[in-house]
Amino acid sequence: MTPAVSFVAKSGTGKTTLLEKLIAELKERGWKVGVIKHDAHRFDIDHPGKDSHRLTAAGADTMLISSPEKLAIVKQHPASPPIRELIATYFSDVDIVLTEGFKLSDLPKIEVHRKERSETLLCRGKNHDPTLIAVASDEPLELDVPVLDLNKVKDMADFIERRFLRR
Repeated sequence: MTPAVSFVAKSGTGKTTLLEKLIAELKERGWKVGVIKHDAHRFDIDHPGKDSHRLTAAGADTMLISSPEKLAIVKQHPASPPIRELIATYFSDVDIVLTEGFKLSDLPKIEVHRKERSETLLCRGKNHDPTLIAVASDEPLELDVPVLDLNKVKDMADFIERRFLRR
């Protein structure tokens, strides 16, 4: 299976901002990167008035829209598919998958921590998540996993390359 690592944190910590920078760094190094964002709420990429929305609203169980540059798929399902199933089904053409969220999955995790946002961690302290492989923090922490400087994306990319990627 394609290697994957999940970035987890409390809401408002800056996961998306960090991933934007990390994706750009990994792409600059020549890696093909896939991303899966977990949304605990309902979302809709289809918008009323668009043909794709009309087809989905008509009852299509799967609707795919394709152009010369990209494609999007809307697939109805009764429950969220397991993360590993999503990776196996949709990400065989990339070198690594970065996920945002999925804090309850069994994927290796890097927790994003900002001192101003919270004094506690999701994966250490009250809960001890054995899948935690590192913490990206804006302050020094004493932990049983590496603590990466949140502001040094190149160092984070180095960590991910050493841990997950081989040329």
